[in-house]
Amino acid sequence: MQVFKVLPFNGDSNSYILTADNKTAVVIDPSGQDVLAVLKKHGLECKYVLLTHGHFDHVGVCGELFNRGAKICCGEHEKDLIFSKDYLNIFGGVTVPHFEVSRTFKDGEEVELCGIDFKVLETSGHTAGGCCYLTGNILFTGDTLFRGSIGRWDLPTGNFTQLLNSIKRLASLDGDYKIYCGHGEDSTLSRERAYNPYLR
Repeated sequence: MQVFKVLPFNGDSNSYILTADNKTAVVIDPSGQDVLAVLKKHGLECKYVLLTHGHFDHVGVCGELFNRGAKICCGEHEKDLIFSKDYLNIFGGVTVPHFEVSRTFKDGEEVELCGIDFKVLETSGHTAGGCCYLTGNILFTGDTLFRGSIGRWDLPTGNFTQLLNSIKRLASLDGDYKIYCGHGEDSTLSRERAYNPYLR
């Protein structure tokens, strides 16, 4: 499996493109137009989009990928929030191109997409329906866990207590994982256990 990290542009979020066959791809949190350029560069067709949560800076090109046939997926408690007034009124109002959520996941669900096995971990706190995705030795944490920090809990549907519980859940996972975050630098779970004040 290959993972292409697409760095943010104009305040967008980190996006990730995963492929096992160099033909089809799963995209996690497609924030901006650079995602489309990377897909084209590598000759990849996005079949699935996995959203860690539905904030505008994580779904920027979901509409275009949906129109190209990609199935948009998210946690079962996030689906109805994506186009809610709470989310669209963040920071004085944002625009989210229309798309439809094709599939939702339950906590602990395991799914194979494009030949890649994922496990879904519900991690509410940054949003009510946020989740993280495990595949192999990689953990995609969205805005739940960052290098040295955690996500905000002061936005609509955020909850500090829930976020701390979610962080504890991640910290209790067996073994070590490479962490790809929604913003900022990559990390490892062992590093966060040792140095992140919210995990100690």
